[in-house]
Amino acid sequence: MNITKLISIIAMLSASVSAFAETRYPVDQPFVSTKTRAEVIAEVQQAGGNLGRRNYQDTFSPAAGTVSTKTRAEVTAEIGKNGDNARQNYLNSTR
Repeated sequence: MNITKLISIIAMLSASVSAFAETRYPVDQPFVSTKTRAEVIAEVQQAGGNLGRRNYQDTFSPAAGTVSTKTRAEVTAEIGKNGDNARQNYLNSTR
């Protein structure tokens, strides 16, 4: 009795899933904007410019102010003086 209920539920579920798969998404109509290109550009500038482009530039082409002024020797001396906590944690956890 339980197996027949299970089979009928699976059959009904598969039929409903296939019916949903056949329905078309209402994107058949092309999008028509009511704004001109100049209006859209003005809105983007008012919102802070092209944030995607700015994020890309900040990530892959940092400004000169973010470049370190220390030499490699100064950095290694600073790490040696204060201790490299991340390295010590790694060495202590793998033993």
